[in-house]
Amino acid sequence: MSVRMKWSVEEKNEGMLLREYLLTEKNLSRSMLTDIKFNGGQLTVNNINQNVRAVLRKGDTVEVLFPKETVSETMVAKEMELRICYEDEHFLLINKPASLPTIPSRHSIESLAEGVLYYYHTHKLDRTIHAVNRLDRDTSGLVLFAKHRYAHDLLSRQQKNKEMKRQYVALVHGEVKGEGEIDAPIGRKEGSIIERAVRPDGQHALTSYRTINHYKGFSLLELSLKTGRTHQIRVHMSYLGHPLLGDDLYGGTHALINRQALHSAKLEFYHPFLEKKLRFEVEVEEDMLCLIRKK
Repeated sequence: MSVRMKWSVEEKNEGMLLREYLLTEKNLSRSMLTDIKFNGGQLTVNNINQNVRAVLRKGDTVEVLFPKETVSETMVAKEMELRICYEDEHFLLINKPASLPTIPSRHSIESLAEGVLYYYHTHKLDRTIHAVNRLDRDTSGLVLFAKHRYAHDLLSRQQKNKEMKRQYVALVHGEVKGEGEIDAPIGRKEGSIIERAVRPDGQHALTSYRTINHYKGFSLLELSLKTGRTHQIRVHMSYLGHPLLGDDLYGGTHALINRQALHSAKLEFYHPFLEKKLRFEVEVEEDMLCLIRKK
């Protein structure tokens, strides 16, 4: 089933063209309007088909039928248990375990996205995959999926405007004191297709951190991303001289834990359809909890 959205035109939008109403008031992209026109979508005003030049009046009912989305041929639905934290007709929020990639890669047997696709199929949801945020394979925590392209576009805009807030919990080597910001550009490390590094010609990257507690040989930190670069927290903490426990790619060791001790614990975003902010929080995984309890 294709996605439909319906709105009632307010007095402030009297006289607007349908195109401008959808672009400025409802934040549809121009590419999405083109897709609606040429790929089986539909625009109606008061149940009558219209083009984007239709003039709107107060009280008109505008309805958009979005084109049906197709699943990539490379994406295979796979049965798995999902730890669902929130779901509605627009979004699905999942607490991802460690050792599971967010999306498929040639190095992985399965991914969270394939589990979500299976979930859609078993619940008769004709949807494809739109991951709003992604976590590294061995980073656990909150991953948000949009159930349709329009929802994904709106949340991507929030991310671009730094309106979506993400907080992480990490265990790092050594004793980190107080709080601070790491403002250091990140780029691909010379000679590697995976590893990143702080380098002057890299992209702007800003991470805030706050020390929660100290333990024997490591610290518990809360971190917030101000930008979203690949491996940002891992690179920045290594640059600070305090790599994550278990992160052997960036200078950590597996002496206490077999994966990078990083967990996406909190997520806050503005729900564009409910028109309110939503906040979510999940506890760290058991392997990290065991270290905190033992020490």
